[in-house]
Amino acid sequence: MQIEKVKISQVKNNPNNSRVIKNDDFRKLVKSIKEAPWMLQLRSIIVNDDNIVLGGNQRLRACKEAGLKEVYIIKASSLTEEQQREFIVKDNISSGEWDWDALANEFEAEKLEEWGLDLPINVRIDEMEEDDEIVLPQSVQLEPPKEYILVMAEPNSVDWEEIKEQLKLKVVRNGGYKKGSAFDSVSIERVIQWKDFKQRYANSRTK
Repeated sequence: MQIEKVKISQVKNNPNNSRVIKNDDFRKLVKSIKEAPWMLQLRSIIVNDDNIVLGGNQRLRACKEAGLKEVYIIKASSLTEEQQREFIVKDNISSGEWDWDALANEFEAEKLEEWGLDLPINVRIDEMEEDDEIVLPQSVQLEPPKEYILVMAEPNSVDWEEIKEQLKLKVVRNGGYKKGSAFDSVSIERVIQWKDFKQRYANSRTK
């Protein structure tokens, strides 16, 4: 397979690619491309014969955001349509994990964060100087206090629909008002007791 350099306008995003990156992660990717454009040839965008992206949808989007006029591509002409669909999914599967101790021995934490890695809190603390501060996001609090975790999804997203389906979230009244009250309203339940969560999760895994 040969690497080609083409006008960015010739390369088309794949509407069937379900993998997206948002907000800070996307900004980090754009920053990385601006600072090290030479890496794009080493990680060329994979396209089919119609120049539709099979691997690198988000890189293409970030290259456009970075203002690039040309990108490197590799045409996967030998793949069948079925293999192309399979490639799109498998190319976006993340596996394995970082050996943070080994990375910390080789690179400074600040540099790793500049490159887009989200460092675990213990690594960030180990790398702190005496006067450094770590800014952490404010957690959501419940009253009365409970031990809990918060799972978040974008409104009307595929993730939110999957959560509702997997956990069989029910329609509930807000605020405990009587049915028919002017203060009564309904929504999808947002709080589940641990025993209920375990049961619903177990049920979803057996299907």
